Amino acid sequence: MPDRPRVVDPPSARRSKGTGGASARAARPAAARPSARAAAAELDGLLRALHDATPGIRQTAAVALGLRRDPRARGSLTAALTDPDDSVRAAVVEALGALGRPESRADLERALDDPVASVRARAASALGVVADPRSVPALVARRDDPSPEVRLAAVQSLGRVGDSAALAAVEPCLADPSDRVRRAAVLALGRGPDAARLATLRGLLDDPARRVRTAAAVVLGRHRDRAAVPQLLTILGHPGTWEKPAVLVALGQIGDPSSVPAILADAEHAASWVRVCALHALGEMREPAGAEPARRHLADPAWSVRGAAAIALGAVGGPDDLGRLAAVLDDPNAWPRRGAAYALGELGVVAAAPRLRESLGDPDPEVRLAVVWSLGRLGDDGARDLLLRALTDCAPPDPRAAAEAAAARAGTDAESRLFDATVQALGRVVRGAFDPFVARTLRELRDRLSDEELDRRALLPLPEIRAGRDVPTVRELFDGAIPAGADGDDDG
Repeated sequence: MPDRPRVVDPPSARRSKGTGGASARAARPAAARPSARAAAAELDGLLRALHDATPGIRQTAAVALGLRRDPRARGSLTAALTDPDDSVRAAVVEALGALGRPESRADLERALDDPVASVRARAASALGVVADPRSVPALVARRDDPSPEVRLAAVQSLGRVGDSAALAAVEPCLADPSDRVRRAAVLALGRGPDAARLATLRGLLDDPARRVRTAAAVVLGRHRDRAAVPQLLTILGHPGTWEKPAVLVALGQIGDPSSVPAILADAEHAASWVRVCALHALGEMREPAGAEPARRHLADPAWSVRGAAAIALGAVGGPDDLGRLAAVLDDPNAWPRRGAAYALGELGVVAAAPRLRESLGDPDPEVRLAVVWSLGRLGDDGARDLLLRALTDCAPPDPRAAAEAAAARAGTDAESRLFDATVQALGRVVRGAFDPFVARTLRELRDRLSDEELDRRALLPLPEIRAGRDVPTVRELFDGAIPAGADGDDDG
C-alpha cells in the first residue's frame, strides 16, 4: 500500500490544534500571534496622522484606516469629515463606507451636501456599502445632482439597497442625460424587476447608447424574458460586434429555440469573442446542434475559443467525446485545460477519472480547481488519497477576503477556492464510507480552524455558483466529508 499523506502544519503556522475559536487562537505560538499592543499602537499612530499639518499625510491615514476596517476609528473619521482639504474628506468618506457601520449613516448623508462633487459621489457610494433603507430619501435627493458622477453613485447605491422604495426611485433615472447613469439604472432595476419593469427594460434595447442596450440585454437574459427574443435577434443581426456578446449570452439564458440558427451562425464569426459567447450560449441551452461546432472549435487558433468549446462540449456532448476532451488537457494554454476538466466532470463519464487525476498537479490553480470539482462530481474513489494530499498542501482563505469573494460570487480567485472545493470533493468521494485515516486527517485539519473560519460561507467552483443552490458553510463541508460517528477515537 502506498504511503498515506501526512498532515503537516501550513507554512504560515498561523493555525494550531484545538477546538477552534478563542482556544485555537490562544494555542498559537507566540511568534505567530499578532501583538495586540503593536496593533493598538499602529491604530493610534494613524488616528494622530488624521490631524497632521500635511494634507497628503491625512489623506494617506484615512485610506489606511479604511483598509483596516477597525470600528474604533469611526469617531475620529467622523470628526475628519470637516477637514478643509477636498481629497482628505473624500478619503474619509470612503473609509467610513469601508467600515460598513450603520452608525455612520447619518454622517455619510450629511456628506452628500459637501460642496465638492467627488466627496458627494464617495458619500453616495459609501451609503451603498452600508445599504440601510433609511438612506433612500437622501440618495433620492441626489438623483438631480448637477454632477453625473454623483447621480451615478446614487443610482448604484439605491440598487444595492434594493427594496421596493429604492427601486421605484431608480426608474426615473432611465431617462437621465448620462448614458452611464441610465446603464446603472438598468442594472439596478435588474435586481428585482416585475413584469412591468421588464417591459420598460425591453424598451431600453432601443436606447441610443450601446452601453445601455448591452445592460438591458444582460438583465433581460438573466431574467429569461422570452418576450425580448425578437428584439435581441434584431440586434444580433446588426453588422457591429459591440453588443453581440451580451446578446448571445442573454439568448443562451432565455433558451428560445427560435434563436438557435442565429447563434450557430455567430459560432463561426470572425471575432473570437463572438465565437466564445455563441459557444457559451449553445452550451447554456444544452442545444444538441451545438455539439459539432464545439468539437470543431477545440482546435480553434484562439485559446479563449478552445476553452469555450470544451465547456460547451461538456454540456452538449457525450461519452464519445471523452478522448477529445482528454486531449485538450494537454493544451499549452491553461484556459482550454480548465474547460476540458470541467467538461469531463459535466459529462459524468467515470472513465475520465484516471486522466483527470494526472492533472491534479497542473501548474495553474484554475485547472486544479476544475479537476478537483470534476473528481468529486464523478465520485472517484481512486482520487481519495490524492485529494487528501492536495488538501493538506493548501491553506484556507482569510475569512474577511472569503466573505468579500462570496458576496461577489466570483469564480476567478481559484487559489482561495481550492481548500473549500477539495473538502467538498472529498465528501462526495467518501460518501459516508468510513476510512479511519481520512476521518482523522479531516478532523485534524478542521480543528486547526477557528470558529470564524468554519462558519463562513464556502468558496466553491463556478459550476456550484451557477447551480444557484444554498452555499454551505465550511463546517458543513467538513461534516459532509467526515462520516457520522467518526468523531471519536478511531485509532483502535
